[in-house]
Amino acid sequence: MTPKLKQELRKILTGIGIFFVLLILDKTGAVPVVFHNRLLSFLLYLIPYFICGYPVVRKALLGIKNHQPMDESLLMVIATIGAFATGENSEACAVMAFYQVGEWFQSYAVGQSRKNIADLMDIVPEEANVERADGTVETIDPDEVSVGDILVIKAGEKIPVDGEVLSGESMVNTAALTGESVPRSVHPGEQVISGCINGEGLLRVKASKEFEDSTVSKILELVENASEKKSRTENFITRFARVYTPIVVYAAVALAIIPSILTRDPATWIYRACTFLVVSCPCALVISVPLAFFGGIGAGSRNGVLVKGSNYLELLARLDTVVSDKTGTLTEGNFKVSEILPAEGVDPTELLRAAALAEGMSTHPIAVSIREALSAASDFEVNTRLVTETENVSGQGLIARVQGRAVYVGNAGLMTAHSISFHKAQDPAATVVYVAEEQRYLGAILIKDQLKPEAKEAIREMKAEGVRNIVMLTGDRQSVGDAVGKELGLDTVYAELLPQDKVSKVEELLKGLDQCGHQQGKAELAFVGDGINDAPVLARADVGIAMGSMGSDAAIEAADVVIMDDDLRRIPLAIRIARRTVGISTQNIVFALVVKILILILGALGIANMWAAVFGDVGVAMLCILNSMRLLRIKRSIGADQ
Repeated sequence: MTPKLKQELRKILTGIGIFFVLLILDKTGAVPVVFHNRLLSFLLYLIPYFICGYPVVRKALLGIKNHQPMDESLLMVIATIGAFATGENSEACAVMAFYQVGEWFQSYAVGQSRKNIADLMDIVPEEANVERADGTVETIDPDEVSVGDILVIKAGEKIPVDGEVLSGESMVNTAALTGESVPRSVHPGEQVISGCINGEGLLRVKASKEFEDSTVSKILELVENASEKKSRTENFITRFARVYTPIVVYAAVALAIIPSILTRDPATWIYRACTFLVVSCPCALVISVPLAFFGGIGAGSRNGVLVKGSNYLELLARLDTVVSDKTGTLTEGNFKVSEILPAEGVDPTELLRAAALAEGMSTHPIAVSIREALSAASDFEVNTRLVTETENVSGQGLIARVQGRAVYVGNAGLMTAHSISFHKAQDPAATVVYVAEEQRYLGAILIKDQLKPEAKEAIREMKAEGVRNIVMLTGDRQSVGDAVGKELGLDTVYAELLPQDKVSKVEELLKGLDQCGHQQGKAELAFVGDGINDAPVLARADVGIAMGSMGSDAAIEAADVVIMDDDLRRIPLAIRIARRTVGISTQNIVFALVVKILILILGALGIANMWAAVFGDVGVAMLCILNSMRLLRIKRSIGADQ
């Protein structure tokens, strides 16, 4: 609790304490000479009234001065003045005191919701230690770090900018960014991101980005802008309150004047009009609904899911179709040799050696995986000087001249085109590389992109959250796509797509959603991707979800939701948070309107008094706020019941 909130609470409790003393003396008749005197009683009750309600009166007067009077402060002031005018001093004081209790509780709840997001501010490093050319270490502001600078990061310090570890080994705490409490081990050659906390080791890191382009800066920018993008429900409530408040004031005036003229009993009808004003105060709706969405964004950020606005929470809650890229999203994006199938009489190392020499100059992931497999199997080092000529055959592979002999590395089409007899490998999930030397078939190498270990569980959880259709788009072969789709339990797979084809396919899927209520906002489509080529599709989908820590800057910029640790299980968690947020805001709206309408009717009929109105305003607001605060209890853990 902040010092300001503590001070306000002490003031409110003081006012309420004085009020209850006066109320007891008043109702028990202990001091009749005071409380039977209307003026003295009024003056005494003004003491707790102004101790508690001075900010409300001041706000109402400022609203009148600025020609913007129609808000809940004016309603409270008019209602309490009316109660004082009819001699109901204790009820006038009670309305103001308990209204302030509700306002304080609202401030406390907003503070707790903001805390989840404000905690992110702690990830901002205050300084950076830069190693200069002469070996000295200079402490500078992170904004002054340049790309290529060598940073010295001691145990317990925050990593100031994104970079590559040059030396040292340590455990890095990523909890502030990803919501994952388990530290990650880092070694030379690995990337580290800003905002994480170094463990016990000393790291030397080469800066790969300036501070303004680093992960920590982008996260803060996303979070700070999130509150500007309101949900449709929030916008409706704001417009509703703007129209509703003057209508209520005019209705209360009519209730006070018209029946008074007809019955010649102004005191009764002024009291009922004041009761009407108190219960009709819209603060329960105006506060609890935005608080629910703010709490949802906070719960997401605490769990490693950055939502760029509460409008995207509403869209996530209505997801019908999730479309995903394959490589780097559902798979690791890390190709590895899964099986070696040498021809009869051929040693596996000979097969790998021939392929590695032919692919020696290539940076393609398949070529890299072959060289890594050879390195793991033997001490042989690829000498590219042995390769005198290389020819790329479009759509088939390559032909290299190694020590004067032709080596063929490619698909079945390459073998067929050069009349090389080969044995076809049967693994639809693998990329098959056939290798031959001259006309001699050496064998086949099977290479697979490894599925993310959590992918199958994430798909299952998305289904459990009500996602009807999960689709994969890939540029890979149809057989590979189908095999991955079958293993993960996907509904549809579209393969052999170019980047522009993915946009067209998403457009097609969006049109197909119309029959499920897409145009009416009842069924939405999300796209999950991580590469720069996914940016156009992320922007076109109703909700773009980027895998953040390894994703490209362009993908993160185009996305509406960012998964900070690339764990696919964060997606069903985000859907769960969104649906709980929308559900809680709906509960608040229905509960507040039903209770208020009921007490409004009873108050107009003279059945409900101002104490019931206090419950209809403050009580309902506090219950709605408590309901919204349930979002703060969503746990960090994933892969289990939240």
